[in-house]
Amino acid sequence: MERRRGEALEAAILEAAWDELNERGYANLTVDSVARRAGTSKPVIYRRWSDKQQLVEAAVVSRNVTQLIAPPDTGSLRGDLIATLEDMSQKRGALLGQLSLLLAGYFAETRTSYFELREAILAGRTSGRDEIMRRAVERGELDPARLTPRIAALPFDLVRAEAMMALRPVTPEVIEEIVDTIFLPLVRH
Repeated sequence: MERRRGEALEAAILEAAWDELNERGYANLTVDSVARRAGTSKPVIYRRWSDKQQLVEAAVVSRNVTQLIAPPDTGSLRGDLIATLEDMSQKRGALLGQLSLLLAGYFAETRTSYFELREAILAGRTSGRDEIMRRAVERGELDPARLTPRIAALPFDLVRAEAMMALRPVTPEVIEEIVDTIFLPLVRH
């Protein structure tokens, strides 16, 4: 077997860490179990990440960065939001609830939250949400003076919360209700 190095080795380690996290949760994940699964050694992992926390952060960030996609451009704020939220719910709905359980020990140990983890995932990149809002402002569909960061995040936060509470994807009807009765009345002229 050819020896992996550089990016290929790092990708294998992060994939192994993600798989271990999903199977064992943060509390039961060990650097040793990640090394075994990745077919490498603990010293190789520790040269890249100083501890289990950093390794798990890198695995979660890596998994989410590879899944960042440009939001659809349907030509309307409502259409863009509904399409994006439905896609988010279908692809990540079940994972959101599961991840909260799997990372409970991580959040307790690091005294951080999803907010800090989301910031690490975005790392200065524009989010799909920001792109949707920018296009809507350009089309004149929303009042930028009414679009605070909290209001811009609201439909996404509500869908995440719904998915975490139900431990399943959010229905299209609930997504439409969030967009039509909660979000759009807050931002329209």
